[in-house]
Amino acid sequence: MEILNKRAKFDYFIESEYEAGIVLTGTEIKSVRNGHCNIRDCYGIVKNNEIFLLNMFIGQYKEGNLFNHNETRSRKLLLHKKEIKRIKQDIEANGLTLVPLKLYFKNNRLKVLLGVCRGKKNYDKRETIKERDIKRENAKSLKIY
Repeated sequence: MEILNKRAKFDYFIESEYEAGIVLTGTEIKSVRNGHCNIRDCYGIVKNNEIFLLNMFIGQYKEGNLFNHNETRSRKLLLHKKEIKRIKQDIEANGLTLVPLKLYFKNNRLKVLLGVCRGKKNYDKRETIKERDIKRENAKSLKIY
């Protein structure tokens, strides 16, 4: 099961990608396994040489009762010290943004694919739309014949 951030590739140029673990509680992981998760408006920050995801929505687990979690709390990411340093340098020096691209399970552990991204301007987005339309037209013409 994967949860994709489709909007990220439309809004940003992805400079580099990192795979990170994420610290979750029991009801959060059960809720993610059920698919009640959204990373569309989520972003990452570096605080005290640690990386956190803010605004990540994980819905309440139905059978959680009083052990349920806060839906949009900040969640700590697990990365190597060198990777954190490199990400911090990119964000501060080059004015880039840390955006989660997808959530997925790897060996029964939840992983986050992070992208260090540069924001697109409106004219860049128009070019992306134009390229997508051209690909769609080409695919249609190949199916007809």
